[in-house]
Amino acid sequence: MRTATATVIGIASALTGLAAGYRLFARTKCVTWGSTVEEVGRVMPGDDLLPGAGTVTTRAITVAATPEQIWPWLVQMGPGRGGAYTYDWIENLLGLNMHSADEILPRYQQLAVDDELRMGASGPAMRVAVLDSPHAFVLASTDHHWVWAFGLYATADGTRLISRNRIALPDAGLAQRLFYMLVMEPGSLIMEAKMLRGIKERAERTPPPAPVTNVPAQQAQSPYVPDWPTRTLGR
Repeated sequence: MRTATATVIGIASALTGLAAGYRLFARTKCVTWGSTVEEVGRVMPGDDLLPGAGTVTTRAITVAATPEQIWPWLVQMGPGRGGAYTYDWIENLLGLNMHSADEILPRYQQLAVDDELRMGASGPAMRVAVLDSPHAFVLASTDHHWVWAFGLYATADGTRLISRNRIALPDAGLAQRLFYMLVMEPGSLIMEAKMLRGIKERAERTPPPAPVTNVPAQQAQSPYVPDWPTRTLGR
């Protein structure tokens, strides 16, 4: 009995120390990879959809391309579509049917607000909440626990591509929260950094679009209604 008690205490102490060390020395870099202080503090489309998120990550990369060159790679993302430009074999272990495309796929360029993307058979359903070409693309889960936003900001060097995740774990216990912080957060950095680099590599070899004249400026599609009927996109 004493041995078992000592083991439990030892494991609990080790987890507490690991959690404390991660929060103090590594967590900020993990959840803000590649982004500046200004970008972390910037209000982005989709922030208002989950204001009480327990976890917020803001990760970014500079792409030597215009927002118009990057946009097609974003809107074709998804299972059974253009993939996620990350480690497909890891995604597919989870049954997500991800196959990262190396070309722009015209058949997956037609998105609209409230279209729904299924994240595998057992994963969350993500609905298009904001579609403002070529500036902002936001997905929101139908269970209201996850908002994933992409922002495209033109700079002198090209475009800053910013990916922000807002995640709520309203019913999670202490063990689940520790697991998410110590395992899922670092894991998401590995996958998301690969994704951002994948988009960068693809967009930088995409020819600039031909200039279009005498066309009214495109407006963001709105409004997003959280419980509105959706069009589930076929694979």
